[in-house]
Amino acid sequence: MLKCDVRKFFDSIDQEILLSFIKSKISEPDTLWLIRKIIASFSTKPGKGLPLGNVTSQLFANIYLNELDQFVKHRLKQKYYLRYCDDFVILGLDQIGLSNLLPHLKNFLQDELGLILHLGKISLRQVRQGTDFLGYVVLPHHKVLRTRTKRRIFCRAEQGISENSWQSYLGMLKHCRGFKVLIQMMVRQKLDNNQTVGV
Repeated sequence: MLKCDVRKFFDSIDQEILLSFIKSKISEPDTLWLIRKIIASFSTKPGKGLPLGNVTSQLFANIYLNELDQFVKHRLKQKYYLRYCDDFVILGLDQIGLSNLLPHLKNFLQDELGLILHLGKISLRQVRQGTDFLGYVVLPHHKVLRTRTKRRIFCRAEQGISENSWQSYLGMLKHCRGFKVLIQMMVRQKLDNNQTVGV
């Protein structure tokens, strides 16, 4: 299993490249004018970047990295590929074969999209070892919460968690083996804040 990440993705998006992808699908002048205004309303440096967290940025990011999706699926011929924003995973039986994909991925991202593969976040592991992806450690038959996320939750519990935050954490824990984490959260909240917690 090969896991990769793009370095400073939202800050590095080339606005003209993004607009060229959009223009290949949309030709209506007023719509293009509005899209250009939205894209140009923010920059990290001239002609670069999208604002992190904007709803439009999520859509534009997917349009931008659709090019990577097509490259991995059709040119690299990888059957088991998963991407969420700028994090992506490729599954395969041959670790050497997966490792050999790295130069192709690096060159495509740099040459076609003006992006840099985050060398410090490349992970090549056996599936049985699990992979850290989107806040969880994903194992072959189940998911557990990432250790760093658990620590953050326990720290928040000791300070007192609002009702909205509780609902958010419950939603997160529903998608993994999170029962023990939930019990520890409740104990910490009660002991440290003398509060009654409802689930």
